[in-house]
Parts: sequence; C-alpha cells; structure tokens
Amino acid sequence: MGSTTDIKNGLCFRYNHDIFKVTEFLHVKPGKGPAFVRTKMKSLTTGKVLDNT
Repeated sequence: MGSTTDIKNGLCFRYNHDIFKVTEFLHVKPGKGPAFVRTKMKSLTTGKVLDNT
C-alpha cells in the first residue's frame, strides 16, 4: 500500500480489479481545513476516466 507522496503523473496501479494510469495529480492546500489530493485516473482496459478526491 502506498501513500499520497508516491502518486505522480503517469503512475500505473491496480484499483478495484482494474489497471489505472494517473493522468492528473493535484495537491490542494485550502486556506481553511486540511490539505487533500485530487487525482484523475484513466482505466487502461476500458478507457473510463475517474475523478478521485
């Protein structure tokens, strides 16, 4: 299991029994509240794109 520091654009990994590639990665630090990571992942088998926060 990796952490958020391991995520980079172009990284391929297995998620929900499918292989995904990270197409967008953004570390958001809002003025109020904790920081979070926003990713856009594309399935290499189906071509479906997922937004994950």
